[in-house]
Amino acid sequence: MKIQLEINKKVYNIDLSEPLDISIGLRGNEKNPIAWYLKPPKINAVRDGDFVGKVSEGASVNFNNIQFNPHAHGTHTECVGHISTEFFSINQALKQFFFQAKLISVTPQKKGEDLVISEEILQKQLQKGISEALIIRTLPNPQEKIGRNYSHTNWPYLTEAAATYIRNNGIKHLLIDLPSVDKEKDDGRLLAHKAFWDYPKNIRHDATITELIYVPNVIPDGDYFLNLQIAPFENDATPSKPVLYKIIEK
Repeated sequence: MKIQLEINKKVYNIDLSEPLDISIGLRGNEKNPIAWYLKPPKINAVRDGDFVGKVSEGASVNFNNIQFNPHAHGTHTECVGHISTEFFSINQALKQFFFQAKLISVTPQKKGEDLVISEEILQKQLQKGISEALIIRTLPNPQEKIGRNYSHTNWPYLTEAAATYIRNNGIKHLLIDLPSVDKEKDDGRLLAHKAFWDYPKNIRHDATITELIYVPNVIPDGDYFLNLQIAPFENDATPSKPVLYKIIEK
């Protein structure tokens, strides 16, 4: 199904029949991505007396409990409520779901014992006002990312200046293939989160960060439309399913 979208007096053509899913599915085992020192998520049939919620064990339906943490166990989207003393819900913060987006691939640079995504790296690929959403794929990009245990790995992260640069370029929705835009162990400073949301000075309540995506190598860098689908959790973060659509030239 092909449709036309008009944004700022410019017409775009996209094909809804060719979605590019960049989310990581949730699995109840060790093959699931894991961060923040938690154990894998659990997906288990409800057991109550003689009842077991599995058709294969005689029940009429499959009836599972799911135990997971959105920040640690897969693709998730969060709002400023993730770092604020006041409660803010992602389900209330995100009210639009379709955005112009730019996908870029970056190789983090060495800084001491860390690998960082700096402002200088982003300046080479990002221009002001070009998109509403930015998707960052870090290199190298092995498929092993979809099941990686990130705990105690000191993953790459955005510098405070890089996050500020993204904000100042008008990006409201930032997506990245890491467990966090910040350093794993930073003593709670959360400099990139705070810079992106401009917290606590001029909080951008409608801005979101999506982490633990995976963008396969077959998807080239460039301009897309993003459908940012979320589960309606009244929480600071929720599991999400970002989907890209190619822009079709006339």
